Amino acid sequence: MPKIRKAVFPVAGLGTRFLPATKAMPKEMLTVVDRPLIQHVVDEAREAGIEHFVFVTGRNKGVIEDHFDKQIELEDTLQARGKTRQLAELERALPGPGRTSFTRQQAPLGLGHAVWCARDLIGDEPFALLLPDVLVQAQPGCMKQMVEAWEEVGGGNLVAVEEIDPQKVSDYGVVGVGAEHGRSFEITGMVEKPKVEDAPSNRIITGRYILEPQIFGILDNPERGAGGEIQITDAMIRLMQSRPFYGFKFEGRTFDCGSKVGFLAANIAFALERPDIAPEFRETIRDLLDR
Repeated sequence: MPKIRKAVFPVAGLGTRFLPATKAMPKEMLTVVDRPLIQHVVDEAREAGIEHFVFVTGRNKGVIEDHFDKQIELEDTLQARGKTRQLAELERALPGPGRTSFTRQQAPLGLGHAVWCARDLIGDEPFALLLPDVLVQAQPGCMKQMVEAWEEVGGGNLVAVEEIDPQKVSDYGVVGVGAEHGRSFEITGMVEKPKVEDAPSNRIITGRYILEPQIFGILDNPERGAGGEIQITDAMIRLMQSRPFYGFKFEGRTFDCGSKVGFLAANIAFALERPDIAPEFRETIRDLLDR
């Protein structure tokens, strides 16, 4: 079987729900505790064995490229001041030379279009797709779990799913459930934002994918979907006609950091699992709640 070596990160969105914070700063650079959202997601991909990181960017996103580059003046200053712990942390977070690529999505035409923009950088091999708006708190990480499950089912396409309240499925892409294979199962169909009574299950697509390169051929001739955009779900539905698709129910907790409540919840959850700040932070939360 081929190895999942490359991952795509769509980071061209405008982040309008976080204005004015995102007026001059990409939403992907908003911090959860002390790491930008995009760093959390890249760390998850690295843990899964990803070797090359493809960022689909837009205008005013240059700071993301700078973040994944060396900062010589900063490193020299840390070295001179003896701040070896912070220096080592910066080194650990940095992908190796030649491990990152950046391409532009020149117009906001949807997630499917963003993936299509990475086609020449991915080439003819399966790849991971991680949405930075979705943080998954899990050990091991969600993508590592998925890569192992993908190898167990023998390849194809694999989509992370989670179960939600059946009354809320109309806000999400929902999958039909077929034969089970451990924590994976065959997907019998996909529906984008169905009515509650029409949903095939209460299992929703969660922002982590392993996709075969045949998806690019479909995105070469896309059909406009919801909002007039090119939707990745529509392309996957077409690909299902010729290629196997599996759902994977991962272990972990997700946070929708595209919403303010989800972003704040992620900060609390990730802070509480940090041994260096959790005890003091827990006491601070108690004090706030008691007022």
